[in-house]
Amino acid sequence: MEIRVNDRMQQEYSYHLTAPEGRDFADGFAPYLSPMRMLEMGVFEGKYLNDCQDEFPAIWFAHAQTSDQPDETLNYFGVKSRQPLSTWQEKGWIYGPDPRGWFQWFCRYWLGRRLPETDAIQIRRWRNFNRHAGQIRANCQPGDIFCRPRQRQALLQWSYDPLI
Repeated sequence: MEIRVNDRMQQEYSYHLTAPEGRDFADGFAPYLSPMRMLEMGVFEGKYLNDCQDEFPAIWFAHAQTSDQPDETLNYFGVKSRQPLSTWQEKGWIYGPDPRGWFQWFCRYWLGRRLPETDAIQIRRWRNFNRHAGQIRANCQPGDIFCRPRQRQALLQWSYDPLI
């Protein structure tokens, strides 16, 4: 199946789905949450994918926490959690054909798009993000979900279990 993209940040881009949705992930890549669940729980202050919802299944947005303006109260942990896209671009964190960054890549990967080089980079970045879970385990009492809320929000936004 071919997906065609024409939104504010990407025009005349298309990709093919070659894997079943939510399955057949690379070895060692085991996201904790689906993009739909992440959007429902509250990520990126409600301001992500807002202008490109046509690219993704409508069901993903049925209960998503979205806003026209960034609103940290929509985040699961109620904290500011995102940097401007310009920061991501300056730091070189945007890879391949996904101008919105990791979460856009993850959504497309979840749907079934496979781009071996880009996928390897993004999966390596996802694995490296696990260090934040280690910091929570080392510095928080088990069950204290209010300890380190910014790190927990970040884990959620990278599809790790934020309630570890």
